Amino acid sequence: MASRRLHLNAFENFSPGNIASGMWRHPQDRSSEYKTIRYWTRLARDLEQAGFDAVFMADVLGILDVYRGGSAEALRTASQVPIDDPLTVVSAMAAVTERLGFAVTLSTSYTHPFLLARSLTSLDHLSEGRVGWNIVTSFLDSAARNLGSGEQLPHDRRYDRADEYLSVTHKLWELSWEDDAVRVDKAAGVYTDPAKVHPLGHHGEFFSVPDPFIAEPSPQRSPLLFQAGSSSRGQRFAAAHAEGVFVHGTRPEALVPVVAGVRAEAARLGRARDSLKTFAVATIVTGETDEIARAKYEDLVAYADYDGAMVQFAGPAGFDVANLDPDLPLGDIDSNGAQFTARFFASADPDRVWTLREVAKYMAVGGMGPTIVGSGQTVADELERWAEVADLDGFNLAYAVRPGTYDDIIRYVVPELRRRGVLPDPAEGRRTLRESLFGEGAARLSPDHPHWRIRL
Repeated sequence: MASRRLHLNAFENFSPGNIASGMWRHPQDRSSEYKTIRYWTRLARDLEQAGFDAVFMADVLGILDVYRGGSAEALRTASQVPIDDPLTVVSAMAAVTERLGFAVTLSTSYTHPFLLARSLTSLDHLSEGRVGWNIVTSFLDSAARNLGSGEQLPHDRRYDRADEYLSVTHKLWELSWEDDAVRVDKAAGVYTDPAKVHPLGHHGEFFSVPDPFIAEPSPQRSPLLFQAGSSSRGQRFAAAHAEGVFVHGTRPEALVPVVAGVRAEAARLGRARDSLKTFAVATIVTGETDEIARAKYEDLVAYADYDGAMVQFAGPAGFDVANLDPDLPLGDIDSNGAQFTARFFASADPDRVWTLREVAKYMAVGGMGPTIVGSGQTVADELERWAEVADLDGFNLAYAVRPGTYDDIIRYVVPELRRRGVLPDPAEGRRTLRESLFGEGAARLSPDHPHWRIRL
């Protein structure tokens, strides 16, 4: 059987803490340098040289303030706060690289599609076509309170709004300006041919955008579209819009129905099977031998923060678990938040009895994804197993400590994946992010994408 080609993204955020709880306290961690250009440019150069496809920038627009009824624990434990705007670091990373892509998380709930479309078009120009958009609908009440809407729309209505949002951005990116609208004809005095720039005429339930887009088409026109919804409504949204789907699971068997379901729904919409790339989150702790890697892992666990883990568990669930017995079995929690979170651990591994204490221990290093511990060979074996069992195309690799986690992956795991032929040598020359995932010449949105049924 031919080896399955794997795509690797670094799973980052513009904050001292992403999904590992307490690891910023480790003596080797330099997460407080997240505010500096040198951190991001160094990371970008290293990842590109190693053959990573992209930096995947997570983001939230509010404080995780459910646990203990406020923001104090999130602030104390650096649980995704402080956090800055991920759009702002892309230009710096793009300036020192040629092939590395940048997928940025942006919400359909709190940014107007016209403004979001212009921001991503601008970055796609400046990076020469290496930008992606991780589409989220947002789930935090704190974001709704502070961004003017007061309270969130119900879960499925957020996706209804997002469907229209994507219709608007498609019209802006793909339909408003014809390919040859920009002439730059100095002799004729015509920069842009007005006859080839068209108004949107969009008047929908949530948005009214009557006029033309104000930015000329970028190399990809539409950024590469990622989506991470795990509810049934989120999966339908991913099948209709996404080119990359980000999934979470404690074991690959739990992801089989999720990946198969998204692919089946995409096929029902007329999309080719290979029009979707699927990525699972994972954190790698590695070293020269399994024993050295295990010792690194045990050292990391010593810095775990139970309260930090509970901040990240309770926030998306929308339910304060502070007064619950940490050793009672975990049951379902219904909320208007991210619906998968409370049920995730109880259902993802049915052979294990999960308690809040077990959840915190599991989340300490790798958040809600697996932590894979071992030598380069052991880790490569496990990555290939996950990809084969769950039908994955790649991984969003999170960090435990910065920059050590990525340094170790590059030193021990990347050479082993390359030796096996599942991670090609870094490509020469420039390419767009879409071409990195779908091949040379695939810079534009695929013609079988459902967006192409939308017309002005």
